[in-house]
Amino acid sequence: MSAEERKRLESLLAFHAAPTLMGLKCGSLPTLSVSQFDFDEVSKLFAESCFGERISARFISRCSARTMIYIYDRQLLDSTLSDAAVREFLVGCGYGRHWGTGECLDRLCSRLCEKDFPHEIGVFLGYPLEDVKGFIENCGRQCKLCGMWKVYGDVERAKEMFERYDQCRINLCRELEKGKQLRSCVA
Repeated sequence: MSAEERKRLESLLAFHAAPTLMGLKCGSLPTLSVSQFDFDEVSKLFAESCFGERISARFISRCSARTMIYIYDRQLLDSTLSDAAVREFLVGCGYGRHWGTGECLDRLCSRLCEKDFPHEIGVFLGYPLEDVKGFIENCGRQCKLCGMWKVYGDVERAKEMFERYDQCRINLCRELEKGKQLRSCVA
């Protein structure tokens, strides 16, 4: 991968996945253009922990022009999926009660390739469970606040999280603009 291509990739990841890269949320779902990136090379960077020891990725193709990448913090995702309420919710969505993180990710990736979008993905993106459930129950309508996700529960907490995530993105993008590599910035 050329230095320019890597810089472009790092900038895109910083903009779309900063809270995950910086250890604030368990997952992010950016998309990459197939024409702009060599996915074998991108996959190799994740395999070599070039974006931090905790960070992993799953590639999910939804169309021929763009590929979604589920970027996740392994520790935060394990913690999220070990929560009893989250696990019970996922069981209701067809996930196995005793599945490990890898099996849950396999199921999610499979569901992402289906016609209907799996709204349980909110759990994998670190959204509060009450907001994920509220979105599903209300078909995305009647939310209390619309920001990075639709809020059905604690509005003040969501506003604080939105602000933290925005500041994280701004700070990480600023560091890259100063010439730092993403690896040196990741928490």
